[in-house]
Amino acid sequence: MPDNIELFEDKEIRTAWDNDKEEWYFSIVDVIAVLTDQPDFQKSRKYWNKLKQRLAEEGNQTVTNCHQLKMTARDGKKRFTDVADTEQLLRIIQSVPSKKAEPFKMWLAQVGRERIEETIDPELAIDRAVETYQKKGYPNDWIHQRLLAIRIRNELTDEWQKRGVEKGREYAILTDEITKAWSGMNTRQYKNLKGLKKENLRDNMSNLELVLTMLAEASTKEISESENPQTFEENRAVANRGGKVAGDARKSIETQTGKPVITSQNAAELNEVVVKAIEDISNKNE
Repeated sequence: MPDNIELFEDKEIRTAWDNDKEEWYFSIVDVIAVLTDQPDFQKSRKYWNKLKQRLAEEGNQTVTNCHQLKMTARDGKKRFTDVADTEQLLRIIQSVPSKKAEPFKMWLAQVGRERIEETIDPELAIDRAVETYQKKGYPNDWIHQRLLAIRIRNELTDEWQKRGVEKGREYAILTDEITKAWSGMNTRQYKNLKGLKKENLRDNMSNLELVLTMLAEASTKEISESENPQTFEENRAVANRGGKVAGDARKSIETQTGKPVITSQNAAELNEVVVKAIEDISNKNE
């Protein structure tokens, strides 16, 4: 897991990407140095050691769950350093009295408030999702497809829950089975094709890719309701068959059009294509 350098206000923060966990890890000492405006590495490390001790005494699980990775030190040598994922880092930032930490704390408070509001009124979550996608530049027809894909996915996971499939690892295995059956790639390979890391794969799909994903998951749900699978392996076989329904549709489309359905383009590139198409149409009408 190679480490990289990210800049924050011209200060270096060492980071590492875990491909298997699909998670960013950050050097805690580097972040502490930024938050405390402390250029001396040794003083930043002492600050973190004291903070770590205090958090541990308070029974904070954040410190217990943090682990170490080998990262490149200033002398060029690889040394173990404490790292945190995004969630852990935000919790640590909350414990640092710093003006630079305030924006993070305000953001966390806002997210917490929105989550509570969405629990009371789930429609707010849909409205916020639409607004977020619009701000990112997605066209409205794509947004409607994406929201429909979310609904179909939720219906499928509800069905899996009824069949005793466990959230997390088993959901991921069945999703991989569906994805591979219709696209020929598992989820990780698909994301690699599009140059994605932490980003959501479906947020980087074309309309047609989304439609086929929906067809695969809707077919899996229908087959499951019809056959009532009892074991995980039976659910896996159903997932494969549901995916193949969309896989056959993909092959038929590719035969008819002579073009591959699956694209390596991600959201930014797909949106650029849409904008260019709109501009071309406008220019022709002038």
